[in-house]
Amino acid sequence: MNITQEKIDSLNSIVTIKIQPEDYQPKVDKAIKENAKKAKIAGFRPGMVPPAHIKKMYGKSILADTINNLLSDSLNNYITENKIEVLGQPLPKIDDNTNLNWDFAENFEFNYEVGLAPEFEVNFSSADKLTQYEIKVDDETLAARIKNIRRSYGKMTNPDVSADDDVLYSELKQLSPDGSVFEGGISNTTSVRLDQIKDEKIKKSLIGLKKEDVLTFDIQKAFDNDAAKVAGLLNIEEDEAADLKSKFQLTVKNVNRLEESDLNQEFFDKLFGAGVVTTEEEFKAKITEEVEAMSAQDAERRLQNDLYNYALNKIQFDLPDEFLKRWLKATNEKLTDEELDKDYDSFAKNLKWTLIENKIIKENSIEIKYEDVFELAKQRLDAQFRMYSPQPLAEEQLAQYTVQYLQNKENGNKIFEEVKAVKTLDFLKGIVTLDKKQINHDEFSKLSA
Repeated sequence: MNITQEKIDSLNSIVTIKIQPEDYQPKVDKAIKENAKKAKIAGFRPGMVPPAHIKKMYGKSILADTINNLLSDSLNNYITENKIEVLGQPLPKIDDNTNLNWDFAENFEFNYEVGLAPEFEVNFSSADKLTQYEIKVDDETLAARIKNIRRSYGKMTNPDVSADDDVLYSELKQLSPDGSVFEGGISNTTSVRLDQIKDEKIKKSLIGLKKEDVLTFDIQKAFDNDAAKVAGLLNIEEDEAADLKSKFQLTVKNVNRLEESDLNQEFFDKLFGAGVVTTEEEFKAKITEEVEAMSAQDAERRLQNDLYNYALNKIQFDLPDEFLKRWLKATNEKLTDEELDKDYDSFAKNLKWTLIENKIIKENSIEIKYEDVFELAKQRLDAQFRMYSPQPLAEEQLAQYTVQYLQNKENGNKIFEEVKAVKTLDFLKGIVTLDKKQINHDEFSKLSA
């Protein structure tokens, strides 16, 4: 067997594998004999089928399987032994002039296209500067959080007339250009939250309504052309919502109001556990602590995202794009050309980050331990549970959930990749210069939009 590599350029090569009869014949003979022992063919006793009969009936199929296995093993070994850093997987090069007879004394030659990982340097220093934001917890943000928590534990009432922040349980019907109800058009009965209405004029028109009141409004304008929200309200696809131009008729079926819970011991106990908080001052201190922690997490996510984009912009290199597109098509049969064109840039960006990430980890001997993966998975699960109840789960119970979560291979890989990213970004944070800047919550929200 002879294997050679021809460099097309720095990102593409052709690997040629030449196989002679002596490379495959012993394996083919062995496979034929093994099949003869197992075959059940009419006219022959089990285990007594002559190998010549198996060769005549199935020989070419056995030969093809043997050659394919030889190719796979030889190609993988060649790449490993020669430390060739490949992207994707080698692709068989189709040659219209190649005509294989699959004879038992034939010399075979196969060519594979290989996409090569680019060579690049990772050079970060204190000369690289980024802004590290510190979000100040202002009174307005704190008041909004307290209001949301009190409403989450409050009681539902049904006032006669709608007011700010109420929820209108309403029937929505699509209208024709002439203002009449569009026959066969979109219709849905749903809850319309007034606090989500972006247009102040439309929001004002929805205040002061009673049961069975009817009005016409521009649903796209009301939600600032947020296709996801419009799609959810009308129970349609997001693409359809984005293209929707019609106005809608809203008929109020009920006015729902969530009253804020009283600041009493019953409320404190539900929120934090019996006796943990006993006064309004302690309650406010707890919520302040929570909001500060959430703000710190938001600021950290922003810094990580800025580092990610900074690294991608600083470290420039090319990928074997045409090869990777062919590989994506070959490994995803249902992938259309339109989908490939639409999503390739995002795929390439993620691949570039993975290459940068792997180089930083390798060159700096950064370890990723199971304990790190377990801890991050536990944090993720704890955050999910706290969305439904601020009172934390017992440590032992949370650990059990974490073990179960990581037993799923997909979950485990996802968290592993997250840990890898965090470790890489933490390493970069220790090298670059971080200019700290205080910012209030509203300014930060606009910055992140």
